[in-house]
Amino acid sequence: MLSEDEARARILDAVKTGASERVPLAAAFGRYAMEVIRAEIAVPGFDNSAMDGYALWVGEGLPAGARLSLKEGEQPAGRNRGLHVEEGEALRIFTGAPMPTGANAVVMQEDILISNGGREIHLNEGVVRGEFVRRAGSDLCVGQIVLSPGDRLTAARCGVLASQGRETIAVGRIPSVTVVTTGDELLPPGGARPGAGELYNSNGPMLAAMVRDVCGPDASLEHRHARDDASALATVLGEAVEAGRVVIVSGGVSVGEHDKVKPVLSELGVRGDFWRVRVKPGKPFYFGQHCSGASVFGLPGNPVSSFVTFLLFVAPALRIMMGATPGDSGPYGIRCHLDANATALENPGDRPHYVRGRLDAAQGVFSPTGTQQSHALFGLSQSNALLRVGAGETHAPGAPGKAFLF
Repeated sequence: MLSEDEARARILDAVKTGASERVPLAAAFGRYAMEVIRAEIAVPGFDNSAMDGYALWVGEGLPAGARLSLKEGEQPAGRNRGLHVEEGEALRIFTGAPMPTGANAVVMQEDILISNGGREIHLNEGVVRGEFVRRAGSDLCVGQIVLSPGDRLTAARCGVLASQGRETIAVGRIPSVTVVTTGDELLPPGGARPGAGELYNSNGPMLAAMVRDVCGPDASLEHRHARDDASALATVLGEAVEAGRVVIVSGGVSVGEHDKVKPVLSELGVRGDFWRVRVKPGKPFYFGQHCSGASVFGLPGNPVSSFVTFLLFVAPALRIMMGATPGDSGPYGIRCHLDANATALENPGDRPHYVRGRLDAAQGVFSPTGTQQSHALFGLSQSNALLRVGAGETHAPGAPGKAFLF
């Protein structure tokens, strides 16, 4: 068995970033940049006021109690009116407005008194040179790198690109994904009520939702189901593999007599890399590749095992395919402490155990939720993180650890 780090490293080394495509900025959120973008416009583009107040020339500074002549007119945000102030003068100005020539500071409107019939202002506070002035280029200068290949397009980064007048950006293509669930016992949700030995197919909708969470709502995604029959599996898997899609198979990758996925994949020409990982839940995990470019991930059939292995191994691979760098592909760990009121978490086994629970990120406290068995989907549904408990370790209440937020 590989460790989870070894397995993830082998997967990320094997998968490749796809071709790039140019998309409108409005459609770029959540994607990964595939080009270097440098600023062509300084931000701010001109000296401007950071406050509603009064623009003035102060030399190196003016003390509280100073009086200045209030000029007629004002400079609002928008078109520069070409106004000017001299020493001993002040001019009404508003946030974001271009600074009048001659002015080198702004005093907030809360820090003055208007006197002499509206012809003078009296400083209640001292003012220093440059106070409340946003200098041109102080946020972004021409030539500065705004975005590099592999950077994720967050809302703030979309805003920076918009500040440069960008309408489009080159991003990595979203991979096409086929989720294949297996098992004679599975019924589609909305169908007949399950009889003895039967249950609704929860893994299909769950994994499809996880793919959309990583790849976005517009991902090319299909969900197929196959019986525990070699011929049926060969048909469903063969179509997806030959098309070069990412294939995520749930169930059938272990060593039982009804686990037929690995032999079928081998017959289809998929070269298996490994099929067991030292992790709990989720030991029977398969990864292989086909000459068509298809990457195949075989996940355990138990819902929690399927969920955990997707987060640890499949999600990082999908992000790499979309253009992420290995260091930004996840999973994302957060230092925390086990809830002081929780029961100690003991792991006497030889595999790290990923415990499901709620992470209060603000307080850095993790609280386990529900039963920790691999079939327990409800407890997982009440969770937002996994706490890693290493092999042979015990986490006492209040003990430090690392949780992976999802």
